[in-house]
Amino acid sequence: MPLLKITTNQPIDQDRLDQLLKHASESVAAVLGKPERYVMVSIEHNPQMLFAGSRDALAYLELKSIGLPDDQTRQISNALCQLMERQLSISPDRVYIEFSAAERHQWGWNSSTF
Repeated sequence: MPLLKITTNQPIDQDRLDQLLKHASESVAAVLGKPERYVMVSIEHNPQMLFAGSRDALAYLELKSIGLPDDQTRQISNALCQLMERQLSISPDRVYIEFSAAERHQWGWNSSTF
């Protein structure tokens, strides 16, 4: 049920992309306390992007989940920014993260909803 979408202006080769997907999936499962079997990660890389008037390395992340804990978004932001810094060398001050909570009845899976 958690979905992490990563958009970054950085080019990523296939080996690095595979590692980023793996680490992102593990990180989301860990920070949300959800089984990784439900975590989905999507990455769009190398689009034309500008932040603060600069094309320097940047990332925009969207994290959507059922039961997203409002009181933990600061810790989740820290974990995701660290992930971007470790995996893509993107400074945390060049990362925006949008958090979105979904109601169970508004999240479909396996021909039904949660």
